[in-house]
Amino acid sequence: MIVASNLSKRYPGGYEALKDISFEISAGQMVFITGHSGAGKSTLVKLIASIERPTAGSLVVNGQNLSALRRSAIPYVRRHLGMVFQDQKLLFDRSALDNVLLPLQIAGLPRREAIRRASAALDKVGLLAREKANPIALSGGEQQRLAIARAVVNRPTVLLADEPTGNLDSDSAADILEIFAEFHQVGVTVVVATHDQSWIERYHPNVLRLDHGRLVA
Repeated sequence: MIVASNLSKRYPGGYEALKDISFEISAGQMVFITGHSGAGKSTLVKLIASIERPTAGSLVVNGQNLSALRRSAIPYVRRHLGMVFQDQKLLFDRSALDNVLLPLQIAGLPRREAIRRASAALDKVGLLAREKANPIALSGGEQQRLAIARAVVNRPTVLLADEPTGNLDSDSAADILEIFAEFHQVGVTVVVATHDQSWIERYHPNVLRLDHGRLVA
């Protein structure tokens, strides 16, 4: 599903965010990427999502070597991935439903089917009653649930999240993590970057622990 071999990422100026790491994530696993601030967690998530490209080594996701992928092919690879950011990246000039519809519209799905699937995604995260609301009218936890609905509406095989609860209170954070666990239970591969050790104790996921760009556990 996700296989990294001697993966490295160096940014302009010589900063090495990831240094020669190798790992394998099997289909259907729930994996937490942990480590201190600056350990390389966000960089690794961005590489898996094809937001960044490796400097060295290989990264294979769903059978595609992202290290050798043509840029024109990246949008097609991303259709099988769902991505949730800490800052949500919602569009505040349109409704919750329209935010979730956007990936389906880009994919060219007929509008009736797109609305059906977007409504189902909102229902899954408990926001169907707020489908007409603008994101600015939603609480922080609701905004993050909206971001999850948008991430899963394309029925991805891999759900990625980069510190998805960093800006939330403990109760909202617990709700968000429970949603991720539910997707894992139905076979979605879930990869979450987080520094919160309590979640590891609660969900017992597989763990990739980073330290200054190196995989230590």
